[in-house]
Amino acid sequence: MNFLLIIGGLVLLILGGNWLLKSAVALSLKLEIPKIVIGMTVVSFATSAPELIVSINAALSGASDLALGNVIGSNIANLGLVLGITLLLGTMEVQKSFYKTDWPVMIIASLLLYFFLSGDNVIVQYEGVILLSFLIIFIVYLLRFQKTAVVDEMSEDDEPLSVFKIALFLVIGGLGLWGGSELLIKGATSLALEFGVSERVIGVTVISIGTSIPELAASIIAVLKKEKAISLGNLIGSNMFNILAVLGITSIITPVAVKDMGLLTNDIFWMLGVSFLILPLVFFPKRMRLNWKDGVLLLVIYVSFIYMTI
Repeated sequence: MNFLLIIGGLVLLILGGNWLLKSAVALSLKLEIPKIVIGMTVVSFATSAPELIVSINAALSGASDLALGNVIGSNIANLGLVLGITLLLGTMEVQKSFYKTDWPVMIIASLLLYFFLSGDNVIVQYEGVILLSFLIIFIVYLLRFQKTAVVDEMSEDDEPLSVFKIALFLVIGGLGLWGGSELLIKGATSLALEFGVSERVIGVTVISIGTSIPELAASIIAVLKKEKAISLGNLIGSNMFNILAVLGITSIITPVAVKDMGLLTNDIFWMLGVSFLILPLVFFPKRMRLNWKDGVLLLVIYVSFIYMTI
């Protein structure tokens, strides 16, 4: 039964990723917004929805380690697992906005999370408000200033859609991702519990991989359709959304406390490490480009993290 839930979840996630990408590309065409901006807002928010739902449910039911582990683990999975696999499928050209805004904001968000947690082991309401406010300011900046700042390469198969179809694909895609993640998490968590693993370990491994499947589906589909700007923007944007929106909104509703100190002594450092690593990888050996070698390195780091955590 658990395996059927996992398979059903994966199918829904792949379909949802495709619909979501279709609407995002059409939206960027209609609004004349660079695709990397769409990737970091519309697509990132939709693919972060599973993390948000899981984290709020977990925190409200007293399983705050699951909420935190889910976000920290998802951020490691997005850059280690998802970006790693995506790069194996093809070389990725990187936009200048990566080092001007995207990467710095992701790092600031990651350091804010560490700062809020390291003091008293809890994210309280006013800290959640700070996180969410930072995200809103960043999105406003993106839409106002980066709209014309990013050089956008149009793909040949870009398809204009009516407003109704864009909204329809966006809703169906988002629901597909959400429903698929729910099925996947339910099946995967049941399997993990059978092995008697802790909340934190389930959060940073099984659930974080489960909630990162939307990013993986959206990124692979983006690469196959040569929409690589959406792919990288989606991953970086998703990491920001995970911290600023998911933990921000969750902690506004209820404080998110650390119970298992492994989150602060191990997991968060892996997250910071892989986030910092992306910058030198983008510049060396070839400037503004990521290739399969970078993908292999990121996958090795991710496998090492899972091995040391379990």
